[in-house]
Amino acid sequence: MDSQRLQDRLYYGLGIAARRTGDFTDAFRPNGPDHPLAKSNRFLRLPASFLPMEGGETRANGYGTALWQGLFDAAYTRPGDYLVQRERVFFVAAQQSLLPVLCIQANRTISVSQPALQTNAASNPYGGYTESGTSVLMNGWPANVLGANEKGEPAAGLPTDQLIPYIAVLMPASPGVTLSPGDLISDDLGRSAVIIGSELSHLGWRLSAKLATT
Repeated sequence: MDSQRLQDRLYYGLGIAARRTGDFTDAFRPNGPDHPLAKSNRFLRLPASFLPMEGGETRANGYGTALWQGLFDAAYTRPGDYLVQRERVFFVAAQQSLLPVLCIQANRTISVSQPALQTNAASNPYGGYTESGTSVLMNGWPANVLGANEKGEPAAGLPTDQLIPYIAVLMPASPGVTLSPGDLISDDLGRSAVIIGSELSHLGWRLSAKLATT
């Protein structure tokens, strides 16, 4: 049996298992950089189940765990697709040959914008970032946002200052959009952060960012 047929049989078997153990799930395929979960992007409804990467059905996912095994017929999906099952939102990170489907659970909705720096000396009162000068790169994307391991730093170096926290962000890539250090992240909790590191791989974007403080 050739590898392609074996892969088809594997996905078919996952679909059969999901019918017995999973729940109906809506699949969305982003079409551009804005609101990937728009109704127009829904292309499929299929049974799906999600298992912890370690332990399968015998161990629950703990704190700070974003990775899940997707149990569904992945012949109809591809990396970057979103799967919405009731209140839970996942995106497909990888569908590697003859391996479990890697999914990442989203816990926040974020937007990323690119600021325009005011550089005209003596002609404007403020030389930093201005809200009116930003351009939105990705708008309304479910993503996984967790606290990072980097040590924070005082906001202004005063003894009473609290440390500025860092966050780690996992999200799909949008074709033609590049995220770079200095870009701004805003989330559905009203928080803002500045990207300090960005890495694009076949799994999507992995970002590190520093939360903005007032």
